[in-house]
Amino acid sequence: MLRPTIRKRILGIAIGLIFLMAITSALSTVMTRKIAHQLDEFSGKYVEAYGHLARMNIRSLEQALALRRIVIGRMQSPPDMAFSADQRKVYEAKGQEIEQEAQAARALINAIMDDVSTESDNARLGRIDDRIERVTIDLRRYLGEEYKRLLSLLDAGNFVEARASLTDTLRDELNQRIEDIRTDMLAQVRSDAVMTMRDQKTAIVISVVLTLLAGILGLMFSLFISTGITGPVRRLLEGTRAVEAGRLDGSIDVTTRDEIGQLTTAFNNMVEQLRHKERLRETFGRYVDPRVVEGLIDPQSLAASSGERRVMTVLFCDMKGFTSLSEGMTPQGLVKVMNHYLSTMSGPIRSHRGIIDKYIGDAIMAYWGPPFTEHSEQARLACLAAVEMADRGKALRTELPELLGVRTVPSDCEVRIGIATGEVLVGSIGSEFMMSYTVMGDAVNLASRLENANKIYGSHSLASEPAIIAAGDAVEAREIDRLVVAGQTRPEAVFEIIGRAGELTEKQLELLARYAEGLAAYRARRWDDARRAFQAALEAVPGDEPSNAMAQRVENFQANPPAADWDGAWRLDQK
Repeated sequence: MLRPTIRKRILGIAIGLIFLMAITSALSTVMTRKIAHQLDEFSGKYVEAYGHLARMNIRSLEQALALRRIVIGRMQSPPDMAFSADQRKVYEAKGQEIEQEAQAARALINAIMDDVSTESDNARLGRIDDRIERVTIDLRRYLGEEYKRLLSLLDAGNFVEARASLTDTLRDELNQRIEDIRTDMLAQVRSDAVMTMRDQKTAIVISVVLTLLAGILGLMFSLFISTGITGPVRRLLEGTRAVEAGRLDGSIDVTTRDEIGQLTTAFNNMVEQLRHKERLRETFGRYVDPRVVEGLIDPQSLAASSGERRVMTVLFCDMKGFTSLSEGMTPQGLVKVMNHYLSTMSGPIRSHRGIIDKYIGDAIMAYWGPPFTEHSEQARLACLAAVEMADRGKALRTELPELLGVRTVPSDCEVRIGIATGEVLVGSIGSEFMMSYTVMGDAVNLASRLENANKIYGSHSLASEPAIIAAGDAVEAREIDRLVVAGQTRPEAVFEIIGRAGELTEKQLELLARYAEGLAAYRARRWDDARRAFQAALEAVPGDEPSNAMAQRVENFQANPPAADWDGAWRLDQK
């Protein structure tokens, strides 16, 4: 089946309008021709016929005048026979002209009556024609008799009676009859003029009505066709705006089978594909951070997708004692607890604009840096996320018994966090079968080692010196120690994140001061001063694990002093 196209619709509108214009033009032409014919009849027949009658009357008067001049010429003394002869010729010529004018008038009147294409009062015109014929006969007979009688009187010298015959009432009667015919003909001319003007006005009215009707029909036709075009286009525009606003839950009804209908079908298919891709994006975003997904879809937003070195901040998080805690759990229970734990720990990372790189068992790896966060903000956001994660870790310990269905959980179930800022390799890394957008490098390894180093000091959050310096005054931290982690040879100053800036208590501030004193004495090998400072720190905050760990180390060094080249750094051989 042929589908109606927009081109055909527009062509249909044009043809319809042309057809209406043609009808209007044809009717106007017919009426114009009719009026033109009536005007031609009026000017060429009615007026001409009236003119012939008028000239017939004039010729009759001129003939009477010539007759009088004949009498005058014969009555002179001596008689002017030449003048009379000339007037006699005029008299006879006027008689012929009267005949000609009468015949011409009758011919025009008969032509009017024979023309059936125009309206005319044929009965009245017929009576006028008969009257012209009768008056012509009477005038011909009268003029012949009058002329002979007048000549006989003149020849007999009876001038008195000849002069009296010039005032004959019969001629006056004939002239009056001609005048009456002229009057009737003039009335007929006026009647025809009125009829012609009426028809002309009617033609104008009909032309105006037809033009308006054609315009209205054309407008209705155009609106009917254009509505079928603009309606779907408007729905398409609304649908496009909805898609632009992110609303992909609707579709547009296909109401036509033309190009717009095909476009609507294609639009619905496109929206369906977008919905499918959005579902894929949402599903994929549950496994990979949505910003990374967006960047992988639009490679221009991830300039480092092919690999690039950048300074970034990396965070590792783990739960101490989770492995032993999970022993004996059912698979369903373990998944439930694991999902709750990972959701709880992932929340602060996401809220502080971090990218969760991967879950490794109960461990979490995340990072901050361009293009996802500004370079100046990455360390601050990571440290603030660590503070919130530590707070949530404390709350998590109160939630686990309910999830596990037990009264208490082991006391060593605590969150451990390691943070490091440094240069890493970032980009899409993997094989031809599977790729991962991730970070690699010394900073990643250091963050992992620091997370594990929490076991040594009993701390919750350890960060490298560059991370603490970059975080600025966003958090309160204390230097814990100088470490040489596995895989490195240079000692790194390591700091413990205590809390947000301005939120420490007086006891905590006292702890930081005493710990710093003990650490300085420790590095100077003043073991007694170091032991007293760490004990003072424990008095300020009893149970401070780093102070207790350092106090134990001082006692060990008092019993077994380090080598002479000891640099005050602690070396970690385990990863």
